[in-house]
Amino acid sequence: MRTHPGPLAVSLLALAAYTTFSTVQWRRLETPSWDLGIFTQLARRYAALEAPVVNVKGDGYNLLGDHFHPLLVLLGVPYRIAPSALTVMVVQDVLLAFSVWVIAREAARRLGAVQGTAVGFAYAASFGLVGAVAVQFHEIAFAVPLLAVSLVALLRERWLAAVLWAAPLVFVKEDLGSNVVALGLVLWWRARSSSRAVSVADERHDEHRRGERLGLGLAAWGAVWLVLAQKVILPAFNPDGEFAYADRLDVGALLRQPWLLVGHLVDDQRKLATLAVLILATGLVGLRSPVLLVAVPTLLWRFWSGNYGFWGYTWHYSAILMPVAFAALLDGVDLAAASPRRWLRGLGTSAVAICVTAAVVMLPRLPLGRFGDPSFWEPNPRADAAHRILDAVPDGVSVETDVGLMSYLVDTRDVFWFGNDGNPAPDYLVFDTAWGGTPGTRPALLDWAAEHHPDASYQVVAADGGYLLARRTDGRPQDERPHDGP
Repeated sequence: MRTHPGPLAVSLLALAAYTTFSTVQWRRLETPSWDLGIFTQLARRYAALEAPVVNVKGDGYNLLGDHFHPLLVLLGVPYRIAPSALTVMVVQDVLLAFSVWVIAREAARRLGAVQGTAVGFAYAASFGLVGAVAVQFHEIAFAVPLLAVSLVALLRERWLAAVLWAAPLVFVKEDLGSNVVALGLVLWWRARSSSRAVSVADERHDEHRRGERLGLGLAAWGAVWLVLAQKVILPAFNPDGEFAYADRLDVGALLRQPWLLVGHLVDDQRKLATLAVLILATGLVGLRSPVLLVAVPTLLWRFWSGNYGFWGYTWHYSAILMPVAFAALLDGVDLAAASPRRWLRGLGTSAVAICVTAAVVMLPRLPLGRFGDPSFWEPNPRADAAHRILDAVPDGVSVETDVGLMSYLVDTRDVFWFGNDGNPAPDYLVFDTAWGGTPGTRPALLDWAAEHHPDASYQVVAADGGYLLARRTDGRPQDERPHDGP
């Protein structure tokens, strides 16, 4: 069968859009959070074949005690080639764009070139992927393509391939074991249904029965790693000896009072908005597909959590929902076409239009909509001042800083976040008084330094464009540990 260029074209267009956005963000010194600094420090450690000690999280903090993401060791390779936080961002862009190609190619295979390419566009512009790009790197970047390939294999009834691509998800983040359990159970159900639909004499019967066993095995694999990661591995590496995010989902309360679950799904307009845009992404018809159940564990822990930051559809929390939603769309179209209900068959034929329309309507409200804003392309008026401050901080020194310039310091310096207790007295302090949340004047900075590092003394050596730079003036204790390596 001739391969249509549409899916590849839309994935390359997505890659261009994602990397352009990331590059402009980088040049404009936009830092939504400290996460890019954290993961860049991790990539630097892995590139040097060292343990993932991330001082941004705390002095000597092993990041495997924060989230369980050993698969991120792969970041060390591209970072060693091009050591920059921007490299880490581009890695995410490539991974997300690859998932666009996977979804678009399957959509074209099922729906035809034009509709398949349109679905690929809607997926590339979806709120989950665009939100992830805008808030810079998070570990879920590796989960998105793994899920996309696994779910496409499931739809094609390639049971072993679906299992093999889904299995590594447990090494991307500790909560993804629950999604793997759900995926395994969906695979078991699909394989069971397929085996019942063919005669015992059919050669596919044994393959489907094997798929049943594989599905149950995948579910067991996910459950084991879910428990191991949260109950054993994370507490072992965490300095407090616990899983730091155990309060995200109170499983005990859920089991004791399951009737409260529905209330927690709809008790806030941000949750309702997230559900609404997710359902629209499935073209409505995806609600018929059991594939959508793979998204349920993520929605549960997000909506059950008391942290309202998890409830909305912005940021990166919805990224892994996107391959689930669009795989459910493709499956739902097939299921609707086989339905005896005329209205459902009609909905199936309208699903692509619904999905694409929703994506087009939402796009201006999402970060990529900034492409149409002339100010997005203008340089940050503080950029020159920021680069003068960065140039004044030597390579190889230790720096305590806020989020403002953190991502621009971590490549060649040993960086600590100013909000952590127990940081050693660094060689330099770099504060962004306009945005970083740190002291806004020279006296305030020196007062802060005296309070947090009473055994050290500092002198403000530069104040430029809202940035303050202070240098330690009393030397370094002899017993202090060496700086971060190159």
